[in-house]
Amino acid sequence: MSEAKTELWLFRHGETAWALSGQHTSWTDIPLTEQGCKRAERLRDFLNGKKFAAVYSSPRSRALETCRIAGYADQAVVEDNLQEWNYGESEGKTTHEMQEKYPGWSVWTSPMTGGETVEAVGDRADKVIARAVAATPQGGAVALFAHGHILRILAARWVGLPATGGQLLGLGTGSVSVLGHEHETRVIEHWNRGFE
Repeated sequence: MSEAKTELWLFRHGETAWALSGQHTSWTDIPLTEQGCKRAERLRDFLNGKKFAAVYSSPRSRALETCRIAGYADQAVVEDNLQEWNYGESEGKTTHEMQEKYPGWSVWTSPMTGGETVEAVGDRADKVIARAVAATPQGGAVALFAHGHILRILAARWVGLPATGGQLLGLGTGSVSVLGHEHETRVIEHWNRGFE
């Protein structure tokens, strides 16, 4: 069976206090807000028990909790490569705060002092994609519960863009996106569906 039968369903975790304030959050374990939990409940209702060939989650509690509320905790396997971009010095800081120190700073184009390069995050995304494709030799859908930047980069890599291509793909908290194929070509089928 060809890879063209594989779909990746991307789930960004629900809202956190730092997501709301715009603070970069990678390895800091921030819980979901009440609104974040409600968004995950809407996600559960939308999925309505959809079957996945495999379910992978970042080890961070905000992703695992979104996965649990959505109804997939029993099937979920922790995938370390789904962890959010290690922001290094910018962890816990907003883009504005970083730009006060480094004019013109951008997470996409500036050095991540003490963190990961965008290319390193792209390499991790490629490993997640390979694992998901390997988990569906007969085709099927794979669920990935993770974070904004890693999922944006993963989508960029899926369609053959460099990791920096993720900057073109905005992604809200508690959203669902689907990566699949048109014939044999990898495409973004649905992007950034929210649940208000």
